[in-house]
Amino acid sequence: MASSLALPSTSTKSSSLCQSFVPKRTHQPSFVSCERSEPVNGKPRVPIINDGTLPKFLQAKRLENAVSRNNSRLKIFTGTANPSLSQEIAWYMGFDLGKVNIKRFADGEIYVQLQESVRGCDVYLIQSTCPPANENLMELLVMIDACRRASAKTITAVIPYFGYARADRKLQTQGRESIGAKLVANLITEAGADRVLACDLHSGQSMGYFDIPVDHVYCQPVVLDYLASKKISSNDLVVVSPDVGGVARARAFAKKLSDAPLAIVDKRRQGHNVAEVMNLIGDVKGKVAVMVDDMIDTAGTIAKGAALLHQEGAREVYACCTHAVFSPPAIERLSSGLFQEVIVTNTIPAMEKNYFPQLTVLSVANLLGETIWRVHDDCSVSSIFQ
Repeated sequence: MASSLALPSTSTKSSSLCQSFVPKRTHQPSFVSCERSEPVNGKPRVPIINDGTLPKFLQAKRLENAVSRNNSRLKIFTGTANPSLSQEIAWYMGFDLGKVNIKRFADGEIYVQLQESVRGCDVYLIQSTCPPANENLMELLVMIDACRRASAKTITAVIPYFGYARADRKLQTQGRESIGAKLVANLITEAGADRVLACDLHSGQSMGYFDIPVDHVYCQPVVLDYLASKKISSNDLVVVSPDVGGVARARAFAKKLSDAPLAIVDKRRQGHNVAEVMNLIGDVKGKVAVMVDDMIDTAGTIAKGAALLHQEGAREVYACCTHAVFSPPAIERLSSGLFQEVIVTNTIPAMEKNYFPQLTVLSVANLLGETIWRVHDDCSVSSIFQ
């Protein structure tokens, strides 16, 4: 008999933390749906967090955050990379963002001045190293230095998108390459950070480059929560890894979707940002394919993979990723009709010029806010994702 796609009920969620996804078998196919924000003026809408859309346990958490806790020793500051996400995180935690003056001199040098005391405080600096990556990275380093010199007790760098994570090894076929992930880890540590909190690193080994604790946040629950709104039977679903390197990520994703079958796109990369699809491992004929990756840069890999899936008979193709880098010509490739929907998160701010009809942007603010509270309270972070 057919089995159902067993996802948790999300009738009151828009972009929030999810509970454990437990595969469940029934005798008849069933479907689930959830309330979600509709586009505004044809543009994808990052869900606005308010008491009306938060599930009850998160509403209670927000009330506890705002009323019952002693918040005087916790400070949150944001850089200029993604201030809207930082504001949502602060709202969830029951805080106002700390006051900081960040400006650039005429020659591009960055100036940072904290406009309130952080002496003896636990400081959380929220800054993605998204494009322009080098400017945002340098801004983060200067912010860390300012907090250290202002006698902050602890400094945690909250990096929703860690931009240099792809440069994490030397290729076996090439030599004389830098390992940028290790270099950036050293810079952050030497600047004075005591801890790093990052979302969906390109590879887990990047955590080992830091000589300070790293909390790795998986944004998978947010995407899975949204997919619960799709009326897809588990018999019609297949999770696809766009390359061999992403198999572990796709397998974990498929396990949360009632142990959905897995397919793998075999490709050969001839150069940076250039991909060539060679073969498909797995059956996608007549199925809804969900392609899962950690980021979309130029969209070459995922677009060629989607074209192959359509050639192999896939009925619909969804693209899911955490980090929407969207370097040209990504928008042209993603809006070409290959994808039913492109689902991303707001770890990188979505620029208006990058909007297209198939794009859906989900907020990870609740997830990051809850993680920051758990780090501050010395509670388990990994339990969020179990």
